[in-house]
Amino acid sequence: MDNKTEIENGATNPSGIISQTIKEITQPFKDLFNSSRALWGINLSYLIEGITYFGIVGLLAIYFNDYVGLNDIDAGQMVGFQTAGITIAMLVLGATVDIMGVRKSLLLSLFLMLAGRILLAYAPELSAAKGIWSNTHIVAMLGILGVIIGYGIYMPGCYAAVRIFTTEKTSAMGYAMLYALMNLGGFLPGLISPPVRRAAGITGVFWVYVALTVLGIFVIMFVLTKKAINKALEENGNSETNSPKNKEDEIPLKDKLISYIKRFPITDLRFMFFIFILIPVQTLFAHNWLTLPQYCERAYTGFVHDNFEFFVNFNPILIFILTPAIAALTIKSNTYKMMIYGTTVMGLAPFLLAFGPNVFMLFGFIAVMTIGEAMWQPRFLQWVAEIAPKDMTGIYMGLGQFPWFLTKVVTSIYSGWFLMNYCPQDIPAASMNTGSMWLIYGFISISSPIALILARKWMLKGFKT
Repeated sequence: MDNKTEIENGATNPSGIISQTIKEITQPFKDLFNSSRALWGINLSYLIEGITYFGIVGLLAIYFNDYVGLNDIDAGQMVGFQTAGITIAMLVLGATVDIMGVRKSLLLSLFLMLAGRILLAYAPELSAAKGIWSNTHIVAMLGILGVIIGYGIYMPGCYAAVRIFTTEKTSAMGYAMLYALMNLGGFLPGLISPPVRRAAGITGVFWVYVALTVLGIFVIMFVLTKKAINKALEENGNSETNSPKNKEDEIPLKDKLISYIKRFPITDLRFMFFIFILIPVQTLFAHNWLTLPQYCERAYTGFVHDNFEFFVNFNPILIFILTPAIAALTIKSNTYKMMIYGTTVMGLAPFLLAFGPNVFMLFGFIAVMTIGEAMWQPRFLQWVAEIAPKDMTGIYMGLGQFPWFLTKVVTSIYSGWFLMNYCPQDIPAASMNTGSMWLIYGFISISSPIALILARKWMLKGFKT
């Protein structure tokens, strides 16, 4: 009995669902112990980098507030500059991996990120002058630029490494491991950061992440050695620079380009509608680092105020647990319906915070948003792959990520204004109007599932579900 059959049979049996869920969660870690040393190096590096990246991005807006002297609007735009910049950098710099090879490209990327993070940690010490375009601001921006360029090489490098260090049978495990470690890395800063921040401030936390970046460099240097790479390639029968030719390679480049232009996804109205209509609900992802840190720090007292990183980074560990559980429950469900159900659940989450600051509603917001994310996010790429012509899946996948870039940019433009007007700094929480802010965000996010419902017949016309 294969894995899919086990899931389908377990979908009607509660005990089967639980056992399958536990298996899905633990299997990647079991498989890790049987993987090559090269893959161990990638996974360990990815975990360290996940901790570092998510740990810094969750503090970045407050850092620009308190240490660089920017208002909420400008601070939000700085965070947007980094997150959106990384998306563009991955599209532009991914070829670096093909040119330099995995190991050299990863080392280059980590050294660039190390330089960037040192500049971020050191920038407030440069000058007493703060504010927009001050020396502190310029150095901090240079730091962000280093992270953008480095991360633009690092991510494609890690995924390329998994491709060449695994076989067709083990590649699913390899990518599952990366996904698991990304979410685990996103959760751990919530435990690491608060005590360091209370003792040494945000710049102290940044210096800890500088040290972790150095550790990540050592992992690539001493674990992902050339010998380990060659052994992994031999075992898997792969080549780092070459891949088997297929029939498509025999088609003249000119004919390929003409065919692609004629059938470019931008001419597929259903596809374009689908990916862009998800922007409203995707804004909630961006609010995780653009709004939630400041909201938790300013609108709450006690544990939430002192440990806001825990709440900012609570979503990844829930995703790590819930995604396989929901996958087991919904394996037979129609993809488009799951998109509607998932975006509806996620889109309703902000309305819980419309009642004002309340720790139980905060947990509810995170839990409901995460359940919705686990329902629809894994189905998104599945739908894109299903709707795409077989010979254009790659183009559809690539263009499908472009609205995520727009989401980061657009959300960073207005999130600061909402914070300044509804959750401003240095005023009593009782004088804030955070409920209205989240109510508006709720109306924005719920527009995605409403549009998907209204367009359902058109989207599914002539499409086998």
